[in-house]
Amino acid sequence: MGNHNFGYFLHEGVSNMFSHGFRSFAAIGVTAACLLIMGTFSLVAVNADVNLKNMESENEILAYVDDSYTSPQAKALQSKLEAIPNVTSVTYISKEEATVAFQEQYPDEEMFQNLDPEIFRDRYAIHIADLHRLSETGKQVKAVEGIDDVNVYEEIAGGFITIRNIATVVCLALVAMLFLVSVFIVSNTIKLTTFDRREEIAIMRMVGATNGFIRWPFVYEGFLMGILGAVIAFLLQWSLYEAICRGVTTNDTLQLIKLVSFESIWKPVAGAFAGAGILIGVGGSLSAIRKFLLA
Repeated sequence: MGNHNFGYFLHEGVSNMFSHGFRSFAAIGVTAACLLIMGTFSLVAVNADVNLKNMESENEILAYVDDSYTSPQAKALQSKLEAIPNVTSVTYISKEEATVAFQEQYPDEEMFQNLDPEIFRDRYAIHIADLHRLSETGKQVKAVEGIDDVNVYEEIAGGFITIRNIATVVCLALVAMLFLVSVFIVSNTIKLTTFDRREEIAIMRMVGATNGFIRWPFVYEGFLMGILGAVIAFLLQWSLYEAICRGVTTNDTLQLIKLVSFESIWKPVAGAFAGAGILIGVGGSLSAIRKFLLA
């Protein structure tokens, strides 16, 4: 395609878009809204997955040793705990070490600084590989003879798993539905352009213009609407995500949630928005002009 044709097609595409100002604006707005909704649910799924992975690497089951066990007997349980499936590491924590850790956790509480280690129990910090099997692993740990009790934060882990699964399913459904809606809107906007220019297109076909030559201006029109919709959606997504991050950071009850910074993911997000916008725009334009050229 020569530079002359490129300039002509681009000029025609821009002219087509502005000739239906309100309709083109509506198509761009709908595309941006659909991309924003798809992007929001995608980022929810991404953050839920990241938090799950963080929990898998940082979360631990605390297994408390029976008070009647001596220190050597307590240490002897380590090999049994390490043999449990899904366990990646087992760390023994004596009463004295537990006391020191507790005092370091509350350095400003003077009443906690002279505690008797005997009020604590020997314990094991157990890291697991698969958070989905947290409950099952916790039961297996508690079944070990000599383990008196376990702390398993099953509700927290289950909450993240549920959020991720729901967000993933909703995201996939919305991507399919909103993609089709966007293509439909863009397609119908361009169909109006082809209808308004039907006589001009008929004359071009009569003098021997190829379908490709007739089609390209509409493809450029769809491309421009799609990419503009993607740019608007990306900027709105960035602002919305930053606002949510600030809200989570300043809310004490949500400190457990760690959101991925937008600066670290903006490139793939921008690429996904641009790709989806181009597909929507070009797909809509090709759908609109195909039947017309076959007529």
